[in-house]
Amino acid sequence: MRPLSILVRTWNVFHGNTSPPRREDRLEEMIRLATADAPDVLCLQELPVWSLERLGDWSGMTVYAEVAARPSVGPFPSTARVGRALTELHHGLLRSAFTGQANAILVAPHLRVLGRASLVLNPFGFRRRQARWLRVPALARLAWASERRVCHAVRLRMPGADAVVANLHATAYRPDERLADAELLRAAVFADAYARPDDVCVLAGDFNVRRSRSWTLEELTGPEWGFRGGGPGIDHILVRGAAVGGAIRWPDERRRSGGALLSDHAPLDVRAG
Repeated sequence: MRPLSILVRTWNVFHGNTSPPRREDRLEEMIRLATADAPDVLCLQELPVWSLERLGDWSGMTVYAEVAARPSVGPFPSTARVGRALTELHHGLLRSAFTGQANAILVAPHLRVLGRASLVLNPFGFRRRQARWLRVPALARLAWASERRVCHAVRLRMPGADAVVANLHATAYRPDERLADAELLRAAVFADAYARPDDVCVLAGDFNVRRSRSWTLEELTGPEWGFRGGGPGIDHILVRGAAVGGAIRWPDERRRSGGALLSDHAPLDVRAG
């Protein structure tokens, strides 16, 4: 194992909504809460596109973002500003209808970024091949094509080692979790290929699969892949090449504000090193 000591956090921020959703946007509060104790790396999913230019000011961290779905009004392209203005009518009801969707990796100022890369997790050719192999029914194939999913990664100069951190948000389709499982394996291959042989490799995000139901998670945490870690639900942080502590899911009280829970997911922490 490489000498390393970093705190990695992942959080699906539910487009700034509370659970249950309310009219108001709470995204700035969420970002300030998630960065108050200065994590080294924060992986975020379900961000409205308009928020990307504000994340740096709210967090004091360096932002590396990837847009999965651009803002639109029905079938027509729109802008982040228009998307936000429309969503202000009721964030809880409208959510991502107009704002688009993005993921982001936030990096602490003391860490040097050496490079970045990204990959679409569910392009047409991949879906077609996997659907044939897995015998995915027609309805599931349509659901798989309904939203673009991405994985993006940064290579960092860490204390004692270089590391690749990859962040993903896999397809959510509860009737057939094999769709997310296939995307997770594609993301792992991407992160593994981007990492150099001596790099620590971190794979984090909303995988939309639970360990008890995921063939891919079982393989990734086996001896061939060598990842450790995970999470108690569908949010996970996997680490290879460094010692890793147990995943810590935030208790509800830590993200409760004004009588509501911030997001329908809880942040998940893993300390590597």
